Amino acid sequence: MKKSDIPPVAKILAAEFKKYPAPIVDFPATQEEKPFKILIATILSARTKDSMTAKVVQTQLFPKVQSFDDLRKTPLKQIEKLIFPVGFFRQKALYLKQLPDAVDTLFGGEIPDTVEELCQLPGVGRKTANLVVAQAFKKPAICVDVHVHRICNRLGLIATKTPFETEMALREILPVKYWIMWNGSLVSFGQRRCLPRNPKCEGCPLRRWCHAV
Repeated sequence: MKKSDIPPVAKILAAEFKKYPAPIVDFPATQEEKPFKILIATILSARTKDSMTAKVVQTQLFPKVQSFDDLRKTPLKQIEKLIFPVGFFRQKALYLKQLPDAVDTLFGGEIPDTVEELCQLPGVGRKTANLVVAQAFKKPAICVDVHVHRICNRLGLIATKTPFETEMALREILPVKYWIMWNGSLVSFGQRRCLPRNPKCEGCPLRRWCHAV
């Protein structure tokens, strides 16, 4: 796959994405477009099934917690109960408990809108930070998870060994207009067709570009 192939591939991915439910990477954007809720939902989504994260934030956490003040007032053990059974719930509860003071101390109580600043917050890595920038602030950002890393390398668009290398490479070659949609489309595609093992190559609309076939 060459750089000139990006537009037709992006068009196919967008069409495929419309056929299937949005993964959790786009679920936070439904949270009334509030940066607070998008940040929290994205932190909780790490290493947790999409359906579980959605259930927890919709039915357990957000009915009780609507702001940093709510997090500050809620005991750690109660936060653990509110986010159970997301993956690593105890560690994530600690991150949520630390978050209000971190935002106040570092950013005057306002959630920052850059990847570098967001990465200073508890529980926020580059994947989470990029997603928050894109979904909460509608700014161009490239969120790279295992699906994006795997599929971009399978297509031969890049040749990288780590998600960080993939993000940096995509920033160089991917037109900015595709940055926000790239993650959601590839996550959806990777979850149902371009699987880590035994990908469903038969009938794949991207097969002619794939280097793994």
